[in-house]
Amino acid sequence: MDIKPLNRDFAISPQIDLADLPAIAAQGYKAIICNRPDNEEKGQIAATELREAAERLGLEFAHAPAVSGAITDANVEAMASALARLPRPILAFCRSGARSTKLYDLASSRSQSAPVVHIHDVVIVGGGAAGIATAASLLKRNPKLDIAVIEPSEEHYYQPGWTMVGAGVFEKEFTRRTEAQVMPSRVNWIRAAASDFAPDENKVTLSDGGEVRYRVLVACPGIKLDWNAIPGLADTIGKNGVTSNYGYDLAPYTNRLVKQFKGGRALFTQPAMPIKCAGAPQKAMYLSCHRWEKAGVLKDIDVQFHTAGAVLFGVAAYVPALMEYVERYGAHLNFESKLVAIDGAAKVATFERKGSDGTRRVEERFDMIHVVPPQVAPDFVRTSSLAAASGFIEVNEATLQHVRYPNVFALGDACSASNAKTAAAARKQAPVVAVNVLAALEGKPPTADYDGYGSCPLTVEAGKIVLAEFGYGGKLLPSFPNWLIDGTRPSRLSWLLKDTILPPIYWHGMLKGREWMVTPHAIKTAH
Repeated sequence: MDIKPLNRDFAISPQIDLADLPAIAAQGYKAIICNRPDNEEKGQIAATELREAAERLGLEFAHAPAVSGAITDANVEAMASALARLPRPILAFCRSGARSTKLYDLASSRSQSAPVVHIHDVVIVGGGAAGIATAASLLKRNPKLDIAVIEPSEEHYYQPGWTMVGAGVFEKEFTRRTEAQVMPSRVNWIRAAASDFAPDENKVTLSDGGEVRYRVLVACPGIKLDWNAIPGLADTIGKNGVTSNYGYDLAPYTNRLVKQFKGGRALFTQPAMPIKCAGAPQKAMYLSCHRWEKAGVLKDIDVQFHTAGAVLFGVAAYVPALMEYVERYGAHLNFESKLVAIDGAAKVATFERKGSDGTRRVEERFDMIHVVPPQVAPDFVRTSSLAAASGFIEVNEATLQHVRYPNVFALGDACSASNAKTAAAARKQAPVVAVNVLAALEGKPPTADYDGYGSCPLTVEAGKIVLAEFGYGGKLLPSFPNWLIDGTRPSRLSWLLKDTILPPIYWHGMLKGREWMVTPHAIKTAH
């Protein structure tokens, strides 16, 4: 089987056989067009037989036959109709592939050279946790949907795991998969970056100038880490004792710094909200302190936590449990203290600090510093007609439907909802969006609501977390049975929890010589 792609949506090949169909499906093709008339040569497999076998594998099939050297207008019209109707990418075949190429060229150039426009049922912008979970949820409910996922990256990262990389629990490679490994097999993966939304025309513009059209749009392109927002940070991050668990290649540097640190001044920072995984800045501090405590050097380290916020944690019920560890580790809290500049070579960080006498700038010396960069909506989102004043995609907080465009939904870090931006939130949002998208495809109003659920598993020492679960307005939303909870403080668990948004390979951690596996349905240990 010799497949030749003509572009990202269309490929041609010589005559295929039944044995070729599994490989065609495995390569990501969604549909097949047969351009050969039946009985063109002796022993040729019938189109109906190929259709039946293809459809058993979830492939759509069209028979648009044409006689070699005698292609008619009706043949071109049939090819154009098949191209417009079928999900992409499409594989077309004839005896040698030449006829399929000719038909494609003629069909694409008809109507004043305009290309054939294909309209997907659903276009998802973003192949991160939110996009993948939504695509899977949609296909579980309707396997016949034509779904396109726009995602340029070939790599997929489980970012909550980077805290554990910085703590020396995981190697960074554990948190990485290829995008192909997590992409649902029945979607059309468009390997390009989105550059603009045109909701009035129901289309997304790609960075290469291409356009993707939809009946319903789901936007979840994530959040932008603005390393350049703090002068000096981009030039020194990853060296001079300046690190961050918010980068795949940076988290191992955190581990190395903490492991080698024997005394001095260690600063940990948290910028103004919103940021993704709002508990991660604190987790970096707690896990570092626990390692220093075990190594017997904590007493020689001045630990400082600088947060732009006015409180340690936004949901007051969890603060007492966290304060026990702040006091145990001797960490000094600096509220309303925002990192505004850093000189890595001089090992000086500048903070803008609010006080009773107003705002002033304060320089702090450090030997190591863990920095969390400010975070904003992606550039193309902020400048689009979908954006709210905040720059994020403006949605109804309950239905996650856009407030001005009823066939647009958004979830994950890029939406304007006031929930915490966590993987656990995306896990709860995905089925809500899926149900409401299906309603929109039928011309019906949304039927499912999201309650703002988010979760911050705040790891305070090896094997112990403060599991903060809450919804809109800080309402407590515990989701685990009471026997898992150490009743002295809200949701303190004696095991290391992982978010359950991705496949089980991501869900395990090491605890006291045992491997703990957390699934949505069961918790078990394996010696």
